[in-house]
Amino acid sequence: MFEPTLLCASGKTVEVADPVSWLMIRAGWKVVAADGGEVGEVDEVAGDDTEDIFDGLAIATSSFGKPRYVPAEQVAGISQGVVRLSLTREQVVRLGEYLEPATSAEIEPDNKGGLGETLAADVREVEAKMLAPTQRHEHSMNIWRRIAFFFRRLAG
Repeated sequence: MFEPTLLCASGKTVEVADPVSWLMIRAGWKVVAADGGEVGEVDEVAGDDTEDIFDGLAIATSSFGKPRYVPAEQVAGISQGVVRLSLTREQVVRLGEYLEPATSAEIEPDNKGGLGETLAADVREVEAKMLAPTQRHEHSMNIWRRIAFFFRRLAG
């Protein structure tokens, strides 16, 4: 039976599975450098699935370290459970930090209806301000989100 292989720049031959769409990528998938060596795991996929636009990946190179951003142009291939980069291990180390996009607020109508709807809208507003404040600019992923992503990768 024929198994597709890839000859890396280092001269190492790596088996390659059938390619899959970027829409299939999940947190916890292995990320490998151009030479086939593992350099991290997928934390988050950046893109617009409704328009089929793949922007890139946030990858974890250590358990609780800040995730690194890999632009889509540096993704050489995607197969089930593995994302292969066109970058070397050294280039991955020099990648910039992944910045979470600015968030948007949900606009509530002025007329909220009856008393129950008014109270529910007020509770949602307080909850949003405390747990997920609106961010006007890109921002670093805080330590609590990094911890949550670590456990999501473990479960993944």
